[in-house]
Amino acid sequence: MLVLPAELTHKQAKACADMLAQALRKQSERAVVVEAAALTHFDSSALAVLLECRREALAQGKSFSVRQLPADLRKLAGLYGVAALLPAAP
Repeated sequence: MLVLPAELTHKQAKACADMLAQALRKQSERAVVVEAAALTHFDSSALAVLLECRREALAQGKSFSVRQLPADLRKLAGLYGVAALLPAAP
């Protein structure tokens, strides 16, 4: 499972995306789950990071889902029309 930090804004986006990509390459499981429970301070950059992680997972033939995405970030994803690309993990 990949884990998002408590803060994910434009300032942390590149480092977080790089960290997730590196962890994803090392993950042997076919189902990629990103845990977002710790995420409390974010902006739209968090969506960009999640979408990049999704692209990377799909490119590797893996599935992608997000666990405990904060409600406000889910609403933001809906406004941008990308909510369907960030399915909730079971």
